[in-house]
Amino acid sequence: MTGHHLAQINIGRLIGPLDDPRLAGFVALLEPVNALADSSDGFVWRYRSEGLPDATTERPFGPDLLLNFSVWESPDALWEFTYRSGHLDVLRRRRDWFANLTEAYAALWWIPAGHIPTVAEAGERLRLLRENGPTPAAFTFRDRFPAPGPTEATLSS
Repeated sequence: MTGHHLAQINIGRLIGPLDDPRLAGFVALLEPVNALADSSDGFVWRYRSEGLPDATTERPFGPDLLLNFSVWESPDALWEFTYRSGHLDVLRRRRDWFANLTEAYAALWWIPAGHIPTVAEAGERLRLLRENGPTPAAFTFRDRFPAPGPTEATLSS
């Protein structure tokens, strides 16, 4: 186990407001999928609107852009949740609820274990990925980078 966790952000452009009947299936799945994430092996933290079970009221990147932002113990833990759980069924239906984005909409990056990243930090990582492609500062599942090694400070502790 390294002293790092994996942060992830992904955004999606809704095809309408959350009360649009076309989004009823998505809205109905929010609570069970979030509960599945929260109980998944390797889950650490999930961004939520204050006092609410999800972040659907938060729109820091635009009025029609939903934010999903979380921290996991490892890429494998996030991969298992994303592609090997009930979340996969939701992922397969994303085009029913979200418009196609032409630029990067998801980014991964390493954080020190115990650090809770901010929305500004997540936005910056997405910007870095869009501008520079995958680097150790912001990457994708396809183009992963390993967690940083121990620093001199941790070696002397």
